[in-house]
Amino acid sequence: MTNNKFKLLAGPCVIESEDNVLFLAEALKSIASHHDVEFFFKASWDKANRTKATNYRGPGLEEGLRILDEAKTQVGVKIVTDIHEPQQAEPVAQVADIIQIPAFLCRQTDLLHAAAATGKTVNIKKAQFSSPEEMGNVVSKMEHFGCRDFMLCERGNCFGYNNLVVDMTGLVRLAKLGYPVLFDATHSVQISGGGFNYGNSGKSEYVPYLAKAAVATGVLSGLFMEVHNDPASALCDGSCMLRLDDLDSLLSQIMRIREITLEQQ
Repeated sequence: MTNNKFKLLAGPCVIESEDNVLFLAEALKSIASHHDVEFFFKASWDKANRTKATNYRGPGLEEGLRILDEAKTQVGVKIVTDIHEPQQAEPVAQVADIIQIPAFLCRQTDLLHAAAATGKTVNIKKAQFSSPEEMGNVVSKMEHFGCRDFMLCERGNCFGYNNLVVDMTGLVRLAKLGYPVLFDATHSVQISGGGFNYGNSGKSEYVPYLAKAAVATGVLSGLFMEVHNDPASALCDGSCMLRLDDLDSLLSQIMRIREITLEQQ
């Protein structure tokens, strides 16, 4: 990533259907364009860490990449999606503009190596159990593998059982590692495993507050937010996602906050 344009990585938690992906990609692209942000459509083809074996995971690698490629071709969006195993990096790189490393896997050396080897931009989620300073080890690995085109993404830290907190100083500390920093405003309100019978749950009403506070630090290169047109019926993480209808207003506030912070720097 060589430009300084504010980035928005947004989309549903998981691919639910081709129609839903195309609808959301078009809607999100339009909203992002209105606010002059660089947009990447995000959706997972597999959620490999669902709480229960019976939870919906997604359409799988082959079908998922086909659908994401349709969004790229038909709607003209850039794509960000996850990998979970090293052998997935190369096929995902054929479609994705950004390869994402899930938080639980950010210390997996072989996975980082495979992502680095694709030559694509890599978005590395900071683990819920890691401090900003510990991510220096991840940075060192990526540099060792010859990759300097990557971003670090904050998504909250474990605070007791089933709860996350966001330390806004952590964003500043991540930025001191010398690479672009993103903030995941939706997974940061997750109550991981706290849904018990139903899997993960969250408190999506706090997403706007965290997003605005993070941008106010003045160190962000962009935001990651999972967005859905009907979170209540979403097949994964609906309680954490932002409603599509709320994104335009939130982005207006976010970009104004960013403008103020840039004026003061």
